[in-house]
Amino acid sequence: MTTALNGEQLAEKIIKASPDAVVAVDKGAVVVKSESLYQVAEFLKNTPELDFDYLVNLTVVDYMDYFEVVYHLVSLKHNHSLVLKTRCRDREKPVVPSVVGLWRSADFQEREVYDLMGIVFDGHPNLKRLLLWEGFVGHPLRRDYL
Repeated sequence: MTTALNGEQLAEKIIKASPDAVVAVDKGAVVVKSESLYQVAEFLKNTPELDFDYLVNLTVVDYMDYFEVVYHLVSLKHNHSLVLKTRCRDREKPVVPSVVGLWRSADFQEREVYDLMGIVFDGHPNLKRLLLWEGFVGHPLRRDYL
């Protein structure tokens, strides 16, 4: 079983590396600005004492006012975990950076979120529908889907 790192303590390290990146924090998770997401994710992966080398899960929550993209990260070497989040307030054209360049396991997970929720992952090498056909209109897991 992995040990969940304290989000408040980890946020201090993130702030030292990216001063304006952290938006909110609690014991369970760190929320960062979407424009800082890739830089923070790279820091979490490449910092030796953190070494988050595995993206377990990537999902999204629709709060109607905004989307929250949630990343569950694990360090296999250090046996610890973290929940990293970012928010997307534009419902018409929601965009966050892709993390496929850091974790290959993000490939199909970002495509699934794009397909079902309509969030564009900027920089994804093959962002196209995964479950629904190309002519399908809309994104059926959104709360406002008709």
